[in-house]
Amino acid sequence: MDRAAPLSGTHRRLRIVTAIGALLVLLGTYLVSATGQADAAPTRADRADAAPDRANGDFGTNVIRVAEFPADCTYSHRLPDDPIIFPGLPGASHMHSFFGSTVTNARTTLPDLVNSPTTCNPRVDVSSYWVPTLYRDNVPVEPAIATFYYLGEGVRSDVVANTQPFPLGLRLVAGNAKATGPNDSIARWSCLHAGHVPPSKDFVNCPSGTMLESYLDFPQCWNGRDLDSADHKSHLAYPVNQACPSTHPVHVPKLRQVLRYPVTGDPSRFRLASGPGYTMHGDFFNAWPVAEMARRVQDCIRPVIKCGHDGRPI
Repeated sequence: MDRAAPLSGTHRRLRIVTAIGALLVLLGTYLVSATGQADAAPTRADRADAAPDRANGDFGTNVIRVAEFPADCTYSHRLPDDPIIFPGLPGASHMHSFFGSTVTNARTTLPDLVNSPTTCNPRVDVSSYWVPTLYRDNVPVEPAIATFYYLGEGVRSDVVANTQPFPLGLRLVAGNAKATGPNDSIARWSCLHAGHVPPSKDFVNCPSGTMLESYLDFPQCWNGRDLDSADHKSHLAYPVNQACPSTHPVHVPKLRQVLRYPVTGDPSRFRLASGPGYTMHGDFFNAWPVAEMARRVQDCIRPVIKCGHDGRPI
């Protein structure tokens, strides 16, 4: 078999130089490409810790999809006063336990609240909340935990998305202080960490190591006009078929009052200042700063995001 003639030294060196040149060109092209990619600014999708772009409806991937922001308000004081039901009449009411604003009494007005200290977390909530005092063996007992949740629930998603802030100065009563039986009541009593005890509209027997709980939901549909009404209730209404009725078209947050009392055992030993457990009721006098309430509705309720006390996603 014939073999190709060996290359001369000159031809061999020429081929080596040509091959090296081609390799250098390829390497240069790769380096330019890699450097360009490294220098390019990463997109939002590339950044795992990117802050939510709320202007474009992006609230991050780790938010909890519950429309909520809370206020924890410890017990402040007791008085037989009620500035909504008996304004200007000290001592005209049964005994109430007050939370939030520390100055609330029979003569309290909105300016009093706006400029008052508060027991709430967050401190911006200078609203006043009050309930009939609970007694055990005729000795007053105050909640160890009192949380007021602002929620977007019980209505369609499109109604939640159009939730409006509570108007400054709104006064509202939920529950029935004059209830003559469980059927007249919207109160709920249960036991903390004892789900096997059925909830009731009256006091329940909680086992040792738990706490007696009270839940009360305020109405969430406002007539859009009045800060109060003759019965202190009818300017708001509860939803019907997951929407606000035409008479009360403005959806506001649902206020849920949750009180946890450090008592257990025989419910016959308990009473409220207003009577049996089914007379539980709550009063709310709104003094949230307008901008703070509006921000929480915008950032927490409408987009269905669980927020902490600071009104930021948890």
